[in-house]
Amino acid sequence: MLARHGVEVVCLAGYMKRLGPALFEAYAGRILNIHPSLLPKYGGQGMYGLKVHEAVLAAGESASGATIHLVEDSGYDQGRILAQEVVAVAAGDTPEALQARVLAVEHRLYAATLARIAQGEIALS
Repeated sequence: MLARHGVEVVCLAGYMKRLGPALFEAYAGRILNIHPSLLPKYGGQGMYGLKVHEAVLAAGESASGATIHLVEDSGYDQGRILAQEVVAVAAGDTPEALQARVLAVEHRLYAATLARIAQGEIALS
């Protein structure tokens, strides 16, 4: 169906299910996802939503952020990193407060990364 509609790049946003082999084969090197941390830190199975921000705060990190990455296989939060942006952890942050700041960056970073792909600044395979 995606090919029938001329889809060139698949953009996931917090998609938490494993993709099938047919999609990987058809869109190899052209499936993107976003994650609310500076991967490879705080990624992997079970690391989503507030769980990521709770882990960042529990570890005493001074920074977190957002990552746009390629989905290259069935592993969670793996693949070539296309863009990252740091978000400072503030004194007294709650997971919800950190999540809100990271989410604002995620929205802007994803759009900017897609624009860079469209302009040829970031090459996909």
